[in-house]
Amino acid sequence: MNILVINAGSSSVKYQLINMNDESVLASGIVERIGVDNTTLKHQAQGKEKLVMELDIKDHSGAIKVVVDTLLSREYGGISSMDEIGAVGHRIAHGGDRFLGSVMIDESVMQAIRENIELAPLHNPANITGIEACRKVMPGKPMVAVFDTAYHQTLPPKAYLYGLSHEVSEMYKIRRYGFHGTSHKYIAQQAAKTIGKNINELKIITCHLGNGSSIAAIKCGQCMDTSMGFTPLEGLIMGTRCGDIDPSIIQFLMKKRGMTIKEVMGYLNSECGVLGLSGRSSDFRDLWNFAKLGDERCKTAIDVFCYRVKKYIGAYSAAIGGVDAIVFSGGIGENDLRVRETILEGLEYLGVQIDYTLNTENQLPMLISAPESKVFVIVVRTNEELMIAKDTMEIAGLVS
Repeated sequence: MNILVINAGSSSVKYQLINMNDESVLASGIVERIGVDNTTLKHQAQGKEKLVMELDIKDHSGAIKVVVDTLLSREYGGISSMDEIGAVGHRIAHGGDRFLGSVMIDESVMQAIRENIELAPLHNPANITGIEACRKVMPGKPMVAVFDTAYHQTLPPKAYLYGLSHEVSEMYKIRRYGFHGTSHKYIAQQAAKTIGKNINELKIITCHLGNGSSIAAIKCGQCMDTSMGFTPLEGLIMGTRCGDIDPSIIQFLMKKRGMTIKEVMGYLNSECGVLGLSGRSSDFRDLWNFAKLGDERCKTAIDVFCYRVKKYIGAYSAAIGGVDAIVFSGGIGENDLRVRETILEGLEYLGVQIDYTLNTENQLPMLISAPESKVFVIVVRTNEELMIAKDTMEIAGLVS
């Protein structure tokens, strides 16, 4: 059985066709610059030549039709008939506080996604467009919504409430929602599998570290806290996002620099983080290279990032009463051994001991903690698309 995973952005559609019998990717790709000049399709099917072509695609319906036609192509495709696609799984950014898990898409679900547009104005409209486009091109095909926020709905009130008045929090649905939920769920499960333990008996801290970064505290398989909040701006310093700051800084910047609220929020989301601290780049490969050449700002940016991650690990180990495993994932977490070492240095009080030789390996998933370590340290390659596909199989009733 094959599942098509769709991740629709405002001007793009990413996709993967996954064979759930062996969890292999039959085909994947992206349609970029939808509705503007030079729309591009990049497609790669298993065992076939890569396809890159420019097209005139005016909307998401046209993009989905191109995706389906390409998947069915004898030369470049991965299937011979639409019957080979059992269901479609859609990544949805924000489900608010309504959805505890993935759900079959019907009109009530579509309405709920619309109602949460104000909580994710850049993402939910694009997700809706992607669903509507798939319905048009693939009528009658079962479709499932997989929410980035759903995994974090197990947070207790003490973790998700802000110090606002009850009336305001309730009226405007202001609370910690958290994001990257699909990734945190997947890497926690993979970590437990890697060490041969039952996830329901573990206390796990998952570190999804990339251009967007977040950490989650997971106890007995349930998320108890996470670093991103009402929006993805809260939490760790990231590639271009500032992370946790005193909210009064917003008013201060508006006054001192004559900025509008829109300009300040754009600045905090796009010009800060390690990019702003370093003045060089949001890419850690660049930061390490410049730091090696003596650039103190780049060195400081790395130090600040790693320090924030270390602080969250310490806080979350307190929040869930200890830690059995610390898991690294995401582009930085999976590939930057120096970042992992810097974060873990000083966590010996938790019983963490790293094996520096194992940390240089790149055979994921891998255990990088020393045999005598009281805490497992694991590096896992995240796979949100596979997690979406698994949920889609289950919700659509295709699991035998």
